Amino acid sequence: MAIASENRRCAALLGAGSIGVSFAILFATKGFAVGVFDPDPAAQPRAAAELTRRLDQLRAFGQLDEDPERVTARIRFTTSLPDAVTGAGFVQECAPERAEVKVPLLREAASFTTDDVPLASSSSAIVPSTLCADLPEDVARRVLVGHPGNPPYLLPVIEVVPAPVTAPRIVDAAVSVYRAAGMRPVLVRKEVEGFVFNRLQGALLREAYCLLRDGVATVDDIDEVVRSGLGRRWSFMGPFETSDLNTRGGLASHAEKMGPAYQRMGAERGQHDPWTPDLVAEATAQRRKLLDLADWDARVLWRDEQLLRLRAIFD
Repeated sequence: MAIASENRRCAALLGAGSIGVSFAILFATKGFAVGVFDPDPAAQPRAAAELTRRLDQLRAFGQLDEDPERVTARIRFTTSLPDAVTGAGFVQECAPERAEVKVPLLREAASFTTDDVPLASSSSAIVPSTLCADLPEDVARRVLVGHPGNPPYLLPVIEVVPAPVTAPRIVDAAVSVYRAAGMRPVLVRKEVEGFVFNRLQGALLREAYCLLRDGVATVDDIDEVVRSGLGRRWSFMGPFETSDLNTRGGLASHAEKMGPAYQRMGAERGQHDPWTPDLVAEATAQRRKLLDLADWDARVLWRDEQLLRLRAIFD
């Protein structure tokens, strides 16, 4: 059964915590009608107050295209899950990070929605196969993870993680809805705990704790290196592009010069994942499709222009 056209702009959120409220803002500011379910009656006034505060903040920074009251009017809170999801064309589960809490919500949401409605979990680390394991096959093929940055209405990336059993049409539908809400979906092609976002974040945090433990730097010193150095570049480039632009000759030249040092640093932490020639070649080939070396100088100039804009804001 196809989703009725009037339901494509209707989203249901399961959970009225911080992520649920953030998703409500994301969808409602893009014109979606939003139903927010939470079984706790005390959650509604708390969530409504948080919603008002965040919308007022958006307006104060000139980031709201209409009055907060009009956005709020598109959002309704309810203690009835069927009331929240019936008629919705998309479901985003925002419950605590425990499979035993998430799975029953997904199962119940499936029973009140049509079979082509994606059931997306906001899981931060639980892979979708774990969520699907105790679900009937017809429900499991509708389940995937839609892991946002926090808060999703300010950080546009969202990881779309299907299980092996997830139907391709469900993945496509979820990607379409996220794009309609102004997000930038990233398809995670293989299930791994923590996906991409938290694995990258975790790698930095693990090293930060090691540097603190070893007396190399204080908490604030480590944060300063990120906020005044790494973080500024990473706010508009990722680690591969950063490395590609750091060394004339691009990623291959960077790997030749710096790869051995990074390998030694990893070995200090018991990590033995060398940048093999095949791996560097694959990364380089993907970068060259994105940026021809003939355009390398111009892209470096672009990088420096972005850093100058950031310096004007932060310094």
